[in-house]
Amino acid sequence: MVRIRSKKFDRTIITFLVMLYLSILPIQAQYSGIGEPNNPSPADGSIYEDTGLVLSWSPGDYTVSHDVYFGDNFDDVKNGAKDTFQGNQEETVFIVGFTGFLYPDGLIPGMTYYWRIDEVNESEPNSPRKGPVWSFSIPPRTAYNPDPADNSESVELGIKLSWTTGFEAKLHTVYFGDNFNDINNANGGFPQGITTYTPAPLELAKTYYWRVDEFDGINTHKGDVWSFITQGAVGDPEPINGDVDVTRTPILMWTHGIYADSHQVYFGTDKDAVKNADTSSFEYKGSGNLGSESYDPGNLSLDTTYYWKINEVNNTHSDSPWKGPVWSFTTADFLIVDDFESYNELDPDDPKSNRIFETWIDGWDDPFNGSYIGDVPPWVDIMIAHGGWESMTFSYDNSGLADYSEVTMTLNYPRDWTAEGVSVLSLWFGDLWPWSSNTPESMYIRLTNRDGTTATVYHDNPDATTIKTWTEWIIDLQAFADQGMNLKDAHTISIGFGDRNNPQPGGSGVMYFDDIRLYRPDAEPVQ
Repeated sequence: MVRIRSKKFDRTIITFLVMLYLSILPIQAQYSGIGEPNNPSPADGSIYEDTGLVLSWSPGDYTVSHDVYFGDNFDDVKNGAKDTFQGNQEETVFIVGFTGFLYPDGLIPGMTYYWRIDEVNESEPNSPRKGPVWSFSIPPRTAYNPDPADNSESVELGIKLSWTTGFEAKLHTVYFGDNFNDINNANGGFPQGITTYTPAPLELAKTYYWRVDEFDGINTHKGDVWSFITQGAVGDPEPINGDVDVTRTPILMWTHGIYADSHQVYFGTDKDAVKNADTSSFEYKGSGNLGSESYDPGNLSLDTTYYWKINEVNNTHSDSPWKGPVWSFTTADFLIVDDFESYNELDPDDPKSNRIFETWIDGWDDPFNGSYIGDVPPWVDIMIAHGGWESMTFSYDNSGLADYSEVTMTLNYPRDWTAEGVSVLSLWFGDLWPWSSNTPESMYIRLTNRDGTTATVYHDNPDATTIKTWTEWIIDLQAFADQGMNLKDAHTISIGFGDRNNPQPGGSGVMYFDDIRLYRPDAEPVQ
C-alpha cells in the first residue's frame, strides 16, 4: 500500500528547528548557593606529556576552600574512596609528580589519572559542593594511536602508516608483513626518525600486521602488533563490530569479498577459538555460496558476548581462503520487543523496506480508531529518542468519530514472554513535543493470544499523557496472566488511549514511545 503522510509536516520541521536551536543554545545551570568548580587544567580528557604537573581550576561562587581528590581509579575518586582524598586547602592549585609531593617518583607513562574538587563553605547549606571527576593521561612509552586504526577494514592499497610517538621516544623501528608471528617476533630492524612508513604495494583483500618499537635513548620499548585488512575483503558486519544490547535472535550479515565464491562461517563465545578455528573446529558453522551473505545463529543467551568471522573461499585462487577479522557483539540482558531502530523509508517494493506503519497498524483506514503514527520519511522520529536514534510518534484523537486510539503489532519475536525467566514489561513514553497541549487520556497496554484471549493493563496515572519527560512504565507480567493471558503465546501487543472496555469521546495529543523490553526480575532496566 502506497501511503502519503504529510498532514504533520509542519510539526516535524518545527521539531527539527527547535532541537537544533536547543543544541546550540548555551544552557546555564540554575542553582543557588555555592558554585561548582570549573576550567580544569590540564583540560578534562587531555594528554599531558610529563610525569609531574600542577593541577589548577577556577573556584565556584562563594567558595572558601577546596577538598582535593586524586588517584588512578575513576570510581575511587568519584566516591572519595581509599586514599584519594588529599586534604582541604584554600589554594586553587595542587602539585603531583614532583619530589616531596604526591607521587614523588613521578606519574607513570601510560596511566590515566582522575581528580575531583569539592567546593567548601560551611555557611552554605549545600556545602561541600561535589565537583565533576576530571581526567588526564600520561602517554605510554610505546607507540600509540596507529593510523589506520588497529583492525581497520577496507584500507586503501596506497596507505601511508603513521602513529603517535611514545613518551620521550627518539627513534622508531617499524616491522611490517602479512604474518602475525613473524611481526610479533621480529627484531633487528632499522630505526628511523620520522613517524610514518609507506609499505611496498599492497594486495587486495589481505590482512597485514605491523609493529613500531620506540627507543628513548636508553631503552627500546616493544610495541603492540596492529593489523588492518585492505580493500576487497569481507566487511560491513551486522551487527556492527562491538555492538551491545543486541537481540538474542540476530541475523548476522556481511558484504562479500572481491574474490569470494563462497563463505565459511565461524561463530562462538571464545575469541581465540574463533580466531584460530578451521573447518574441523566446533566453531565452524558451515559454508554458503555467493549471494547468501547471512547466518542465523538461533536463539542466543542473554548478556553474552559472541565472536564471529567469515573466511572467503575461491578454489581457483591460490591465496584462498582469505581469513576475515574476528567481529563481536554482546546480547542484551533483556528481550527486545521493539527498540524502533530498524524502521526505514524504503519503497515497499524494496525487499529491505521496513516502514513502521506496516508493523504497527494504526487507525489510518479505520475512522473509529483515532491513532496515527509517522509524519514524513523516515516515518519514525529521529530527533527525539530515549535510546538509540529512533522512536515512535503516536498521535491520538478521540474527539471525533473515534472514541479510542490504538496501534497494534503482531509479534514474530518474542512470542514466549516467559523465556529466559523474564517477568517484567518495560517501555518508555513521554509527551516530548515542545508545544503540545495533550488532553489527559487513559493509557493502556493490550495483549492477545492467538486464540483471541485478551488482557489489558492501564497506567496508574490518568494524566500520563501530560508527562513531559521520558518516563519508564514497568508492568509485572502477572497482571496479564491474572486476566487469563497465556504468556507463552503472546500474539499481538497494542498501545492505546481511551477506555477500551467502555469507549467515550475524549481529547487528542501526541506521545512518544521507545525501548519496549522484557526483563528478568533480577535485572536492572537500562536508564
